[in-house]
Amino acid sequence: MIRIVIAEDQRMMLGALGSLLNLEEDMEVVGKANNGAEAISLVQRHKPDVCIMDIEMPEKSGLEAAEELKEIGCKVIILTTFARSGYFQRALKAGVKGYLLKDSPSEELANSIRSIMAGKRIYAPELMDDMYNEGHPLTHREKEVLELVADGRDTKEIADELQIKTSTVRNYISTILDKLEVKNRIEAITHFKEKGWFK
Repeated sequence: MIRIVIAEDQRMMLGALGSLLNLEEDMEVVGKANNGAEAISLVQRHKPDVCIMDIEMPEKSGLEAAEELKEIGCKVIILTTFARSGYFQRALKAGVKGYLLKDSPSEELANSIRSIMAGKRIYAPELMDDMYNEGHPLTHREKEVLELVADGRDTKEIADELQIKTSTVRNYISTILDKLEVKNRIEAITHFKEKGWFK
């Protein structure tokens, strides 16, 4: 019997997932959590084989919980509406065994759980496509400038560090905002982080 904990902050979704998986002859839902912190304590208490969780939850996100559960040895499957490559990269680093999207057919979830129990990893195909296709649009120097902005440096500090003029730094920042289609530095940093482009 595959023992499962589910973490999902939308109660209707949580109930539906639990009912669906309990219908499978080889699966049993042993715990349901409304956030990442609850998920961790349920995993510690019940020692399930698999923990399925959403990403955006109160108290602790699914990714934060996955990072903590990495040490425990429970197989984590992320089930989310967010096909964001930045989230996916972070999930991979946390050692998640599956990353599935909520609009997948329900039977796919049960089959994915069985495959993961058999030692496979299952990731939504659209995320794999993104990972291979989606490079960032910035040049090496523009990325350097944005990394220094993200480190909290001002225009003059960036100019000193890269040994260029402050007007050149301003031009770079203007180009970065255009290329990333954002309004300001904060949005540029957020966008770059979400895409997983900061190394």
